[in-house]
This record gives sequence, structure tokens and C-alpha cells, in this order.
Amino acid sequence: MLEKFSGNPILKPIPEHSWESKCVFNCAAFYDDGKVHIVYRAVGEDDISRLGYASSVDGFRIDERLPEPIFSPEGEFELKGCEDPRIARVGKEYCMFYTAFDGHIAQISQVMIKTDDFLAQRWRWGKRIYPFPQVNNKDVVLFPEKIKGKWVLYHRIPPHIWVTYSDDLIHWRNSNIIMMPRGNSWEKIKVGAGAPPIKTLAGWLLIYHAVDEKRVYRLGFALISLDDPEEIIYRSREPILEPDYEHEREGDVPNVVFTCGAFIRNERLFVYYAGADTVICVATQMLRDLLP
Repeated sequence: MLEKFSGNPILKPIPEHSWESKCVFNCAAFYDDGKVHIVYRAVGEDDISRLGYASSVDGFRIDERLPEPIFSPEGEFELKGCEDPRIARVGKEYCMFYTAFDGHIAQISQVMIKTDDFLAQRWRWGKRIYPFPQVNNKDVVLFPEKIKGKWVLYHRIPPHIWVTYSDDLIHWRNSNIIMMPRGNSWEKIKVGAGAPPIKTLAGWLLIYHAVDEKRVYRLGFALISLDDPEEIIYRSREPILEPDYEHEREGDVPNVVFTCGAFIRNERLFVYYAGADTVICVATQMLRDLLP
């Protein structure tokens, strides 16, 4: 099991900010330039999701939090907002995948930003791309490097996790199911990718969420072959994180822990997760104590 930070939650809604007055949750998180960057989903008075920014030097205590959103919905596909960002570094750019929601269909969207611009807080986002238009599809994570000459995505068309490939980070082809719900007590209904895969000596580490019959969300992990994103080397039999504290059991959506961001620093895994779709928390574990 992951060890939850005693100071959780680390981010809460701010009632005075109309865009994030109700919920802050489901955040991308990565370490770069000496600090942890947190790009989080926020919902306010108008019930539209926008993305905010915060940072932390030690990974636990927030040192900076911007008063305005850094990314807001545009166009007909995003009428109800931009949800659940995941960010991977690709060369001198960050690639952000998120869920575009129009009120009826949740679909994948992707956008790039230069690393220099992001780190300097110049929010010069590139063109938004919708690789699977009008397909009910979310929980998308990008492998941070090519595998056998191809870019690789995991995404979720319910209830399974799928894999798809690209030559150019724009056009995606050859989708296949790679992970299904196992039907056991904690991953009965559906599974979905969490944070972008993390490269380790043992394989790509994938944190994923699973849902049971009572709609309780928990986290597990899998190890994926470094050379084949469709080969699962190991999959945890029991969850590594589940809701038990009040801020995880009670909120906008009760009994939920859900991650979009994780990284390894000094051999310790940091997992940033939402509690009950309302607040943001962090949990950690030494990698040697987690892997089989």
C-alpha cells in the first residue's frame, strides 16, 4: 500500500475563486526544474471544468498557486470543460492529454506547449487536436518515449484499457485492448489508466484505477514490458490505494481515489490523487517496497 501524507489534502477549493470554488481534483503532476508542477482540474460556480496550476518544492507542501486558470475550454467539444489532464515531456515540449466534455460525450484531446514557456508560466498552448472525434473515450496516457519507433497511448473505451500507436503524435491507429476488468471484488466494473507510464528497470510502471460494483474507485499498478506495450509482466492482486479518510469517502463523488499524475524522485514514488472528486492528496512509497 502507498503511504498517505499526514497533511492531506494538499489542495482544497477556494470559495473566493469563482472558477475553483467547488472542487479541485484529478491533477497532472511531474518533477522538473527543481519542483513539482501540479496542473489540476477545477470546478466552480458555473460547473465548467478548467485547469489551474500549483507547485511544490518538497512534493507535499504547496509553495505557489496561481489565482487564475492556465487552460480553459474552447469550441463546441469543450462546452462543459477540460477534464483530467495528464502531461508527459516529449523533447523540448510537454504534451498534455485531457478529456474534452461537451455535456454529452467525453472525448480525448491533446495539446503541446514548449517546456521553456511552461516553466516560465507563459501559457502559450498549441493547437488542440481531437484524435478520436465523437468517441466516448478518456483516461489517456502517453508513454514519454517511442517504443520500436512508435509513440504509444493507453486510453479507455469502457470498460477496458486500450493501446494505440502513432508516427507523428497526431494520427493514432491500430487500437487493441490490453487490460480488462478482472471481475474480482475491487475491479469488477471497469479499469482506466492513471498517470503516464514511468520507466523503471523492472518495466514501465502503470498506475491504474479500478471500479467495483458499489462504484468505489481504488488504485492498482501493473508492470509493462519495456519493449512491448501490450505485454503485461505483472498486475497487482490487491489495491495499493483506496478511500478510507473522510475527505476520500465524502465529497462531490463519494468513495473515490483517482490519479492523473505520478513520478519517481530519489527512488520514491509520488502519486497525486483526488479524494472524492473534491480535494487533492499525495501518497508515496519507496519503489523497492512496491515492486514485486
